Amino acid sequence: MKIAVTGRTGQVVTSLIERASVRGHEILALGRPELDLTDTASIAAALEAAAADVIVSAAAYTAVDKAESEPDLADTVNARGAGAIAAVAETLGVPLVHLSTDYVFDGTGERAWTEDDPTGPTGVYGASKLAGEQAVLAAHAGNSAILRTAWVYSPFGANFVKTMLRLAETRDTLGVVGDQRGNPTSALDIAEGVLQVAENLVGNSDPALRGVFHMTAAGEASWAEFAEAIFAASARHGGPAAHVNAITTADYPTPARRPANSRLDCGKLARTHGVALPAWRDALGPIVVRLLAEAD
Repeated sequence: MKIAVTGRTGQVVTSLIERASVRGHEILALGRPELDLTDTASIAAALEAAAADVIVSAAAYTAVDKAESEPDLADTVNARGAGAIAAVAETLGVPLVHLSTDYVFDGTGERAWTEDDPTGPTGVYGASKLAGEQAVLAAHAGNSAILRTAWVYSPFGANFVKTMLRLAETRDTLGVVGDQRGNPTSALDIAEGVLQVAENLVGNSDPALRGVFHMTAAGEASWAEFAEAIFAASARHGGPAAHVNAITTADYPTPARRPANSRLDCGKLARTHGVALPAWRDALGPIVVRLLAEAD
């Protein structure tokens, strides 16, 4: 299977490149200048030239706090760019997998969010990603799957796990937010899930395989609990570790409001696509070991 993915770097794109070859697929990673999400003409030209069996829309504006001061750019990339990709996929007659986020919800509630729950983003980033979902469905609803994920980490790029390990090299104690809960999710596992969904879309025209789905690791944690697990895994292998002091969201103000409840219910994805990502604690250990080895 030939897969065109938007973006050349980033946690999920890099993970897709690594995992696709294992599954016998060819990945075409398309980025600037050939494909620029702010330039719809370049999007069409690059995707048409790729002649792929399926398109994965993975590139996005992801600077959550900076988006508050750059709303036009966030909307251009995450909404209009996503819609342009979907329009090309519709013209080419190929399926599309589009990645989205838990930030489309308002972060309230005491249970995991389902796909049927009302959306209500509280910041620019979440609003731009929700607009992107709507643009994808408007242009290509009949042959697209939108996958919402959250709390992504990996051996690649900037992410929470790498930040915690770096900070623990020079600090004995770290204050980490303990009143936000979500599903820490490995980008490597996301890549496996994306590839399975892409295979299903290419091989099966069932409408049930299209639409909006949630895809995160099994299990939940607060950021503080996540940090404790990172340091426990690191310490087992002689890596840096720090004591975690759980703090509140109010103790760590940011320009964009973070959801208190980022948990996503992934039952629909398991029922329809047969995709269920591993428990986050099981996925974390091997990534910590890999990062420690790379640091030596």
